[in-house]
This record gives sequence, structure tokens and C-alpha cells, in this order.
Amino acid sequence: MKLQRKNGLRATALGALAVSGALVLTACGSDDNTGATDGGKKTGAASNIACAEAKGQLLASGSSAQKNAMDLWVKNYMAACPGVEINYKSSSSGEGIVAFNQGTVGFAGSDSALKPDEVAESKKICKTGQGINLPMVGGPIAIGYNVPGVKDLVLDAPTIAKIFNDKIKKWDDPAIAKLNPGAKLPSTAIQAFHRSEDSGTTQNLGKYLGKAAKADWPYEAEKKWPAPGGQAASGSSGVAAQVKQSEGAIGYFELSYATSQNIPTVQINTGASAPVAATSENASKAIAAAKVKGTGKDLALELDYATKAEGAYPIVLVTYEVVCDSGNKAETLGTVKSFLAYTSSEEGQKVLSEAGYAPIPAEINAKVRETVKGLS
Repeated sequence: MKLQRKNGLRATALGALAVSGALVLTACGSDDNTGATDGGKKTGAASNIACAEAKGQLLASGSSAQKNAMDLWVKNYMAACPGVEINYKSSSSGEGIVAFNQGTVGFAGSDSALKPDEVAESKKICKTGQGINLPMVGGPIAIGYNVPGVKDLVLDAPTIAKIFNDKIKKWDDPAIAKLNPGAKLPSTAIQAFHRSEDSGTTQNLGKYLGKAAKADWPYEAEKKWPAPGGQAASGSSGVAAQVKQSEGAIGYFELSYATSQNIPTVQINTGASAPVAATSENASKAIAAAKVKGTGKDLALELDYATKAEGAYPIVLVTYEVVCDSGNKAETLGTVKSFLAYTSSEEGQKVLSEAGYAPIPAEINAKVRETVKGLS
């Protein structure tokens, strides 16, 4: 069964990567970093992107959580680096790691760090090394809802757990009413949406609920959705779309999806003096307390999902770019290093705030940049 599932995921990843995605744009630019050109005319702002070792096409896939950030990064990078093509297929963390360990992509995006068995498998592809985790994108996992007439909805971890565990079924449930005194809550049935495929976003939500609402969330934090009931949708974009169009709906996805579709998001009662909204700034306060738990060149982080710090939004994720520390394919190594050097640069990280994400804390990001330089 396990082999069959892996082969199925591999086929999905290979099939998706064979199709040229929307991110494969026509590269144009100038090596002198004075801006992109089109027929000799400048079309973009000056950039510090170093393209010297980059060439050809680079395939990557994985986390849909970072799709909106990756869209911007790819657009900026390809405008600066003529003749280089970056194709990031937004699928899921699970599919990205499978593709990486099958050797079909130069790097993968994952919202959770590699497991020991995945690291062991990566050694077959990284001939002289192994897969490592480079934290590149931070941000809040927003809980979006569609309840007409209800603004500034406040929930806490136990209530969120009961909603997604099919224990709270109506929007006027006493537990929700207690957290929202004065709100006119309808008796509308709750439609809870979750990811249909293995997802690092699902796993990070599970880590939060497992830490902050242990009694009401008796599940291991895995990429596969564990709870009964609810409805499934594909990708963060799919969950957001369902919440947007379904009255009474609630779901989880990265803040950028809520922002782009004007979906209201839940404020979390963490036990601090005031409920905390899902914002990049508030997510940064939580991520800033993260500690590196990886060893060697691996920079996997340990996050505090049960934080009660003032203004710290607790449902956060960090998306890793998974690469070989050594043993990368010669034909893609230069492009991998060039592209990840840009995404981890001050310029690249600034894009995150503008897109509703949270930049990786400076101290951790400095280690990422150093590690990228040493990839071989």
C-alpha cells in the first residue's frame, strides 16, 4: 500500500511538472542589474539578483502555502536573469517531498521539516549528502469564515478544535457565543473545510491544536487530515474558494489567500490580554521565538504553538525549501543556489511582508544565506 501510494504521488508530481505552469514566464533582463529590458527598453526596477551561475530550466514543487510568495519571487528573478526558467508547481508538501526524493525537482517546498525516513531516502538522490531544511517563508495560518453579519469573530483553541472535530455544529453554539458577547450569531450550520491531500498546513494546524487544546484534539500532527466529518478541498486555494462561496463555512489557509479574496479571519483568544489577529506582524512575534532544532546544515525550527505572549499569533507555519546539502545535480546546482540566494536575501524577504507573509527572523535567515552559499 505504501509503495502504491508513493508511486501514485510520483506520477502526480511528474505529470504536473511536465505541464508548463503559469510561473514559466519569458525571461528578460540585463546582466548589469540595471533592470529588466524588453527590446532594449527597461521594464523593471534595479535588482541585486546575481544570475552568473544560473542557466536553463529549474523544476521545483511542493507547498501551496508559499505559492503567492513564489509567484512574486519567480517573476522578479526571471526578469533579472535572461534565459533562466523557474517552474514551481504548487501542489502540496507531501507531493513536493516525494518529487524531491525521486530526483525530479531541484528543490521542494514543505511546510514541515523532513522526517528521519525522508532524510534517509534523500541520500539516494543527494549522492554525497542528504536533504536539508532551509526556512524561507513564515506566516500565519488564518482561520477564515463566512458568516454574514458577524465581524471580528473570536475563537480559542478548544473551540476551534471542537469545530474541526465535528463537535460544534452551529454558529450560535454557547461556546462561540461566550467568546463573542453581543454578536448576533445565526443558527446556521457550520461547514468546516480541510485539505484533501497531505499538507504541511494541516500538520501545523494540528501541532497548534495538539499543544493548545490537547483535551479536544486527540490526534497526532500529521499531514493527512485526521478528524471525522467536514468537507475536503484541494490546496489552500481550494479551501479558501469553498469558504468564500459557502455560507456558514470555516477553513484554514495562509493569510495571503484570505487577503486576496477578502475573507474575514478569526482572532485567537490565546490567554493574552486581548485576542490576536492573523497578521504578518503578529506571526513574526511568534516565529521570532523559534529555535533551530536541526543539526549540521539542517535549519529545521521548533515553534511555540502554545505561546501566550502579547500580540503573538500562535497558528503559524514556516515553509522550508528542501535541498541537498551536497550532491546536487550539476546542471541545476548553479540555478538552485542563485535563486535561493535571492529568496533569502533582504530584497527577497521584503517581498514576503508585501504579500501577507512574515519574513524569517534575521538571525535565522543569516544562517540560511550562509548555508545556500555552501551548497554543492
